[in-house]
Amino acid sequence: MTMFGLTIEKLFLVALIAAVIIGPRRLPEYARRLGALVRRVTLLAGDAARRAEQETGVASIRQDWTALDPRQYDPRRIIRDAWAAGESAEPREQVPIVTENALTEDSASADAADDARPEPEGAWITAGSSGHPRRVWVPAES
Repeated sequence: MTMFGLTIEKLFLVALIAAVIIGPRRLPEYARRLGALVRRVTLLAGDAARRAEQETGVASIRQDWTALDPRQYDPRRIIRDAWAAGESAEPREQVPIVTENALTEDSASADAADDARPEPEGAWITAGSSGHPRRVWVPAES
């Protein structure tokens, strides 16, 4: 955790040096002053935020953002709701199921056209690291 580029170790070192410089007798008084300063700054920041919300209407905008919370888009809930809505809707017309043995002339000619298409020349290579490999198609040089 860093704050203004200071790590916990650096903050501890600054506090230790301040304690040595201030001394054990005056340290409680300075700690009280620092606490009061922090409370005052917190109150001022809260007051400024409230005034900004009143003057600009940011609070109402913030409430509008809650409607766009991505956590409400649970895919399981969306599918469950769609499934329930589909069951309650009117029955749809039945679509005939085509099996592998029921080839028509159109599908046979389409398969023949696919077979006539030449295969592209090239090769798949594996690129990337072993933790995140990916296959890349490299066309053959003509």
